[in-house]
Amino acid sequence: MNDHDNQSLEVQWNNLLDDLGKSIGKRPADLNAVLFLIGVQELGQGAKHFTKEQKQDLMHVGICRVLSLSGYYELEGTDQDGWPHWRLVSSIPQGDILAQETLLKIHILEYFKMSV
Repeated sequence: MNDHDNQSLEVQWNNLLDDLGKSIGKRPADLNAVLFLIGVQELGQGAKHFTKEQKQDLMHVGICRVLSLSGYYELEGTDQDGWPHWRLVSSIPQGDILAQETLLKIHILEYFKMSV
């Protein structure tokens, strides 16, 4: 990804955070907050109180859901409580934290484009 694409990604990312802020009443603070929101959306049980462990699980659901757009994960099904379970089907590209963050942001932007 070149510098122009990276700037464009950051502009798109900040626009998404602004849009989410308007929708939910508070701008998400970071990538993890957006992954949590996606996890809550995918769980489909609405807004409620979640334990710290459930919040971590919801972020994992968010990661799996957005990376499923490129075939890295596949939905296996849901458990008795309605929680989705994902299976890794393709290796995720290795990279530093910035590269991983960029990969997630690209997929999150795609996820929200599909949701409109």
